[in-house]
Amino acid sequence: MPKITLEHITKRYDKFYAVDDLNLVIEDNAFVTLLGPSGCGKTTTLRMIAGLETPTTGKITIGDRVVFDSDEGINIPANKRKVGFLFQNYALWPNMTVYENISFGLTNVKEELPVIMHEAKAASKMLKALNRPNDIVKTINECYDKMGKLDENKAMIKLIDAYEISQYSAKKLLGYKLHTSNNVDADAKRYAEELQKEIDKAKSDAAAKGYTLDDEFVCTKGNQPVKEVRKLTKEEIDLAVRRVSRIVKIGMFMDRYPAELSGGQQQRVAIARTLAPEPSVLFMDEPLSNLDAKLRLEMRSELQRLHLETGSTFVYVTHDQMEAMTLATKICLIDNGLLQQYDAPLDVYNMPNNLFVADFVGNPAINFIEAKGKQVKGNFELTIFDDKKVTFVPNEKLDLVEWHKQLDDLKKQEADLLAEKASKKGYVEKTNKETTFKYHVAKVDEFEDYDDEVQLTDEDLVIGVRPEFIDITDKGALTGEVYSSMPTGMETTIRVNINNYLLTGVMFGGVVYKLGDKVNVGFKGNNAILFDRKSGKIICLGSIKVD
Repeated sequence: MPKITLEHITKRYDKFYAVDDLNLVIEDNAFVTLLGPSGCGKTTTLRMIAGLETPTTGKITIGDRVVFDSDEGINIPANKRKVGFLFQNYALWPNMTVYENISFGLTNVKEELPVIMHEAKAASKMLKALNRPNDIVKTINECYDKMGKLDENKAMIKLIDAYEISQYSAKKLLGYKLHTSNNVDADAKRYAEELQKEIDKAKSDAAAKGYTLDDEFVCTKGNQPVKEVRKLTKEEIDLAVRRVSRIVKIGMFMDRYPAELSGGQQQRVAIARTLAPEPSVLFMDEPLSNLDAKLRLEMRSELQRLHLETGSTFVYVTHDQMEAMTLATKICLIDNGLLQQYDAPLDVYNMPNNLFVADFVGNPAINFIEAKGKQVKGNFELTIFDDKKVTFVPNEKLDLVEWHKQLDDLKKQEADLLAEKASKKGYVEKTNKETTFKYHVAKVDEFEDYDDEVQLTDEDLVIGVRPEFIDITDKGALTGEVYSSMPTGMETTIRVNINNYLLTGVMFGGVVYKLGDKVNVGFKGNNAILFDRKSGKIICLGSIKVD
């Protein structure tokens, strides 16, 4: 499957930049989630790759084919990009059966395709099945009901799935009536001889035209497949429909209408329809948002399995960080049209690039603790919760002065680049400019934020601590009061009040805390995150020691 490359992609609506200078490489066979809050530009990005939106500037490459280039004037339409799109509302035709919905797109295909002897190919598959006639009889016998009547529809589906054949071949196989034969082996041998004659005739017909047939009954000449512009045959369409129905397990619903299906079953039909043309890339725009919580969990598992079985590249849009964390091989986190981080899920969670990423990913949310202090002999001597003294010990050697110098150099480079862009003809100034993320510090008594400007220095920092690294223990050096306790059986989410500041922790096991109880709090592990408060950017990971 191809990789997807986005180079300097921008989508602008007048002065509003929905996507701003996005550079992204989606590797082949990846499962990438575009994650971010509503209106951040993730769906616009997806639609631009698929060809449903036209970028203002930039270049998009799928595999070795450029599908969009603003400089060269290239813009391949969506139906020529060989991509599948799964919409939020499924978009199933209510007046068509499940079979008709899945096959609808295939009936409109007309392109250069290999010349195949379809009847001979079908005969070959049936011949393989007839080599073990007793297995066919056993499969059919499993489809009798309590009244002793054969459920032919069920038998057909079982034969289709067992031998990966079309409904036409299954009907013919069922018509041999081996399950009622007095001499199964003899009858099977007779039918096999008839099928072999069909195959031999197809080979001689191909030879008369100067062709040879390969193992898949494709006509070849000089070891190259012969191609012609044609539509898909009924056999090919049916095989494609049956193939995807096996993948998503909806073989029994082919004659039903969408209104007769549950939400999860409709979702499977939509997925099957998208997979039927064998797209090289599958795009999904919040496809699980209409399902209930239990079904969403089940469908996440199905999508993971689907990704493995199809080997396709998946690009998935969601605002649900839990979906992104559980499904993706890589998360692309976007805010205000700008790429914030592009990493593996656990890297995004454990080492977020900035305060926005740290806040957006994680449930319960990360604890932000404002801190003030200096670096002394490599460590940071800080004050938190107004009067508590702690030491932040970086995991790796760090010079904060040098870190700030590098940050200033980066800001200068960005300013120079923006000035260069502004000097060019056609530049449009951006109205939705980037601002430092306003993180939330949880307190018992919170006062209204009047958006007053605060004068910050290099000594102003923010510590981020995930709830699982808050430790309620007798050895904890900080004393607090239980503000809330929410047990779920497997774990308990507890909030502790320390000097009017609230810390959220997750305690594993059936632990019960009473509201108002005094508890000792500590910080465990070395996964605390230190941020620069002015820029919001990550400085380092480390551990917190209470003095």
